[in-house]
Amino acid sequence: MRIVFWNCAMALHRKWVALTALTPDIAVIGECATPEILTRRGVTGLDDRCQWMGRNPNKGLGVFAFNGYRLRRHAPFRPTLQHVLPVEVTGPERCNLLAVWAMNASGGVTRKHQLGPLRRGLAAYRDFLAAGPSVVGGDLNSNAIWDKPGWRINHMTLVEKLSGLGLASAYHLETGEAHGAERVPTCYWRDRRKDGPTYHLDYAFVPPAALRSLAVGSFEEWVGTGLSDHVPLVVDLAPAAACALAPARDTTRR
Repeated sequence: MRIVFWNCAMALHRKWVALTALTPDIAVIGECATPEILTRRGVTGLDDRCQWMGRNPNKGLGVFAFNGYRLRRHAPFRPTLQHVLPVEVTGPERCNLLAVWAMNASGGVTRKHQLGPLRRGLAAYRDFLAAGPSVVGGDLNSNAIWDKPGWRINHMTLVEKLSGLGLASAYHLETGEAHGAERVPTCYWRDRRKDGPTYHLDYAFVPPAALRSLAVGSFEEWVGTGLSDHVPLVVDLAPAAACALAPARDTTRR
């Protein structure tokens, strides 16, 4: 199963060809319009292949299915947790997907005192994720470089919570880099320049034995061309039967 995670920075209908060129089975897209708007703007064949949530119809969180995969929003669903979307993926393979677009790490609350939507979502959907195989990913707007002692939604606390669910960051599994020391950014913030402010904000947390490969989109193809200020993560996962036979990866923090 190939899952693409990308914040498209709106106007997904103009970027649909670039997305589908990645040949995803599932795509988790932040800052995209509703399927109705996308259809009116020329994107075809969505039907039961899309789940979406958000308050702004032009700028929410969408999950799209291709190649015989189908999506169903998990119930019970907590729409107040913006934007944390639980989706049951079925088709050639199945998984429980928690798609995320965290507009900011705290969801507008005071970081020191309150949990943000994603941390509350992990608690709300714990049984859904524990039923696995599960994947959590998207634009988390989070990185260990901003962690402070005592903050309840520190990035590394999130990493530890996900580790408790048997999930680890695909990027860090693939590269061996530590959280907060990523060499490859996923967001070219503000100026959209290669030498401007850059951050690693997009993640895919997967069962370590399932990870086949991880690719990060290039600045030249995705940001330099004006498509977005984020580049996509492309994650290939092994079939469930292969995962059962695969040796576990070392998830020890480096």
